Amino acid sequence: MLDGNKALFDLGYFFNSDGQLRKLGNFMIPTEEPFRYDVSTEPEECQAHYEKLGAVITEYVYQMLELKEKLIRLPVPKDSTQDNGTFIFVSKDYDQKDVLMILIQGSGAVRAGQWSRSLIINESLDAGTQIPYIKKAKAHDYGIMILNPNDNNRDEKKIPNSGTAEEHARYVWDTYVKNCKASSILIVAHSYGGIVTVTLADQVKDEFEQRVKAIALTDSVHGYSMFMVTDYLKKVSKNWISSSSPLDVPMLTPEFDITRVSAGHPRHEMTTCKCINSVFKFFEEKLSKN
Repeated sequence: MLDGNKALFDLGYFFNSDGQLRKLGNFMIPTEEPFRYDVSTEPEECQAHYEKLGAVITEYVYQMLELKEKLIRLPVPKDSTQDNGTFIFVSKDYDQKDVLMILIQGSGAVRAGQWSRSLIINESLDAGTQIPYIKKAKAHDYGIMILNPNDNNRDEKKIPNSGTAEEHARYVWDTYVKNCKASSILIVAHSYGGIVTVTLADQVKDEFEQRVKAIALTDSVHGYSMFMVTDYLKKVSKNWISSSSPLDVPMLTPEFDITRVSAGHPRHEMTTCKCINSVFKFFEEKLSKN
């Protein structure tokens, strides 16, 4: 049992064997009742309960990454502690693998290991966390790195080298990615993670273009970036966008943009979990050409 269960139990919840969040009944007896936002007639109380649950789930996912997936925390900045810095997660031998996969979530409350907090709460751990991607990466013998781009403050002060998502990604690249063995780097980036990726591609252009072999974007909003999509990015990237069309159906793509295909689901937050098999097929195809 994960230690994180106690905090969930204290709030009256647990995750069942299918990874779905369910309520505990009287005498801590498991039920099949899902999460309900309206725990009170007062909107402020409902939101406060949701945020408290979200904080518990963040720690729960961290523990899953460490205890179940055997990932390791690396500090950001390198000489920081949890009191004044943040961290990323890596597989223990990430720096020795020929292929390294980097996961970058979107903006907001999500932390390392999460694609969508609402999906974790309302759907399942498989739908909302990055764990399915981690397991597939292990099966392909990739090294794994999970960024934590939204953890930017401690005690209302900006974390050095991680005050923004873009700053976080650049520091991680310079500190941890640059010296790793991998000659092939793969990136999965959801939503605002696309902006982070396009920004990083411009900041470390030469090394990025030499080492990054494939970029899988999921409903990316990189169009709002201040950087233009280069021919290189068009060549190595694909964007699975929210759509009611079947998975991988080509979508209308402007000439200046990255190729768009359907993620097989109309909801923005569902895109990453729905296209996972296509993403890894895309990665293997790109790697086979190098």
